Amino acid sequence: MAPPMSADAFLDALTDEGVTVVEVGDWRDHNRNHKGPWGPVHGVMIHHTVTRGAETTVRICRDGHPDLPGPLCHGVITKDGTVHLVGHGRANHAGLGDDDVLRAVIAEKALPPDNEANTDGNRHFYGFECENLGDGEDPWPEAQLDAIERVAAAVCRWHGWSERSVIGHLEWQPGKVDPRGFSMAWLRDRVGERLK
Repeated sequence: MAPPMSADAFLDALTDEGVTVVEVGDWRDHNRNHKGPWGPVHGVMIHHTVTRGAETTVRICRDGHPDLPGPLCHGVITKDGTVHLVGHGRANHAGLGDDDVLRAVIAEKALPPDNEANTDGNRHFYGFECENLGDGEDPWPEAQLDAIERVAAAVCRWHGWSERSVIGHLEWQPGKVDPRGFSMAWLRDRVGERLK
C-alpha cells in the first residue's frame, strides 16, 4: 500500500526531476477529500484538456466547471512544458474505471482492455492534465512531452514504481480517448529510459 506523497515531497520530486513548476494559489489544500479518501495511490494518469491557452486551461483545471468541481487534476502541463500545481489530495480526474486495469497497474503488468467502470480512480491515481485540444491534430511541443515524461518519472521514482504505473485515461475508463496525439506505450518507453 502506497500512501500519497506530502505536498512538499510532491513539489520536491517534480523539481528534482528538472520540471519547471508554478504553484497556483492554495494548491496544497485544494482537493476533494471530503468526497472520499485519497490513497493508497498506485499510479500516474495522463489526460488532455480539450482547451486552448495556458491561463484558461489552468483556471478550468483548478476551479472545475458547474458539472464537475475542481481540482480536475494535481498538475496542469501547458504547451511550454510548465507544470502548474493546482491541487493536492483527491481530484476529479480519473472517475470510475476498470478494476482489472487497477490490478494490472498494482502488479506492474501489461494492461488488459478496459471494459467496465466499477472502481474509484480518483482515490488511486495522481492526475496530470495536458493542454491540448485532443483532436489528433493539435501539436504536442517537445517541451510539453518532456515535461509529461518528467512528471510521470518523478512520481514513479519517488514511489519506487516502474513505467508500468503510468497510464492514460483511455486505458482506465471505457469511452475515453485521452491523451490523443501520442501513444501511452511510447510514453512508458520514455519514462522507463529516464528511470534507468
